[in-house]
Amino acid sequence: MTPSTTQRKKLPIGIQTFSEIRQEGYYYVDKTALILRLLTEGKYYFLSRPRRFGKSLLLDTIAELFAGNRALFTGLHADAHWDWSICCPVVRISLGQGVLHSRAALDTRIRLLLQDNYTRLGVALPEGQDASGLLSHLLQQLHLHSGQRVVVLVDEYDKPILDNLTAPDVAREMRDGLRDLYSVLKEQDAHIQFAMLTGVSKFSKVSLFSGLNHLKDITVDARYSALCGYTDEDMDTVFAPELPGLDREEIRRWYNGYNWGGTSVYNPFDVLLLLDMRAFRPYWFETGTSTFLIELLRQRQTFTPGLAQRLTDLDLLSSFDVDRIETDALLFQSGYLTLHRQEEILPGQWVYTLGYPNLEVRTSLNRALLPALGVAASQALHQCSALLRLLRAHDFEGLRSLFTAFFASVPHDWYRNNPMAQYEGYYASVFYSHFAALGLDIALEDSTSQGRIDMAVRFNGGIYLFEFKVVEQHPNGKALQQLKDRAYADKYRALGQPIHLIGVEFSKVQRSVVAFEVERAG
Repeated sequence: MTPSTTQRKKLPIGIQTFSEIRQEGYYYVDKTALILRLLTEGKYYFLSRPRRFGKSLLLDTIAELFAGNRALFTGLHADAHWDWSICCPVVRISLGQGVLHSRAALDTRIRLLLQDNYTRLGVALPEGQDASGLLSHLLQQLHLHSGQRVVVLVDEYDKPILDNLTAPDVAREMRDGLRDLYSVLKEQDAHIQFAMLTGVSKFSKVSLFSGLNHLKDITVDARYSALCGYTDEDMDTVFAPELPGLDREEIRRWYNGYNWGGTSVYNPFDVLLLLDMRAFRPYWFETGTSTFLIELLRQRQTFTPGLAQRLTDLDLLSSFDVDRIETDALLFQSGYLTLHRQEEILPGQWVYTLGYPNLEVRTSLNRALLPALGVAASQALHQCSALLRLLRAHDFEGLRSLFTAFFASVPHDWYRNNPMAQYEGYYASVFYSHFAALGLDIALEDSTSQGRIDMAVRFNGGIYLFEFKVVEQHPNGKALQQLKDRAYADKYRALGQPIHLIGVEFSKVQRSVVAFEVERAG
């Protein structure tokens, strides 16, 4: 079944220009009610969102509002609610293009961007000024000659730093250069009407926004959780003509779930590619996953089952700098984890639970992590395919052979050179990431009245309960015995499905599976 042609429009894939979307008949999700709230309730804002979430389109929309281009907003919330007599000059700086690898290259790029603003806004370029001086002069002159204070919009404010995280000395130089530029926003406050910076990561105010203490961070603000991205309502209204022929629940399972304290949203890049290609794929993930991230998770011996549920606080989520890259902050800010719950445990003290936003990220990230766990990239697909085939056949002996063969195939040098292999969670991580890479229905540390089940998998009309134990050398049967002693199966009996208890024991000495006991719950 193909989508109905009634009221269909073009899909704005890769288009970040508001005027083009509005003039050329593309779908547009109206964010102007939220934008007007921003403009009327504050002056300086910072917003962090993952890549390809519509940050550039957001800033372009704000620019068109202040430019007074009312015709572009016909039928949108802003049309009847914005004061169209307000027209301000807009300075725009985007650091998203290309990769810079030196402070000199950054300074040259910033100077060119500022020169473009001088030309576009009709201001004579002064001589002998550095980047900070050029920006200060531009703001002063625009205010003087227009009689209106200036709007400053900075997109991808952090990209020159992020591109150089593997070279910390260069990243620090980039940070210092950008700090010199952004400090102008504080110094020239009298000439600024509104300023907004967007990027992927939130660097500490001390390191990058020195003196700009009044920059309001709306990254985790329930009111603006849906400022970028598509909501369920957007999907069912704006994109309704595109939905016939697609499983609506699968769309939600694959691409929804990003949350910053309020309304959950879909990744817009995924949605548009899905509606165009009519097939479920990890479109966003395939556009580029940081090898730096994967390597960092390996070096820090990250327990991959723990990625599904992590407790943190806002300070850690906001702690990001060249010299201090918190794992949770990196995963959250880059979009691999999102907010699942938030709780005020004491007045003013909030605890946040992070987890995967959706099926796309869970499967793709775990598949990308398999090589970090010792699975050769060329074998990862084979391993996962074999796992799926054996589960469907209820071939438990085959499952044991699969994982035993895997651990046996890992070269000794890999164990010696990789700290991840030296901790007990490594073995469970290997198991979990294979299952997670398939997108199976997995529950970790599932609570019962008697304790927590290491891993519960629901698949193929059955339930598989796993308990993992690490022994020195010889199996002792405690993994399976714990599943039985604590009656973990009782929680699932009401489902009326066969329940399989699987006790897995790993030997630290042999570096392999030494017990894989299976028993069907009676």
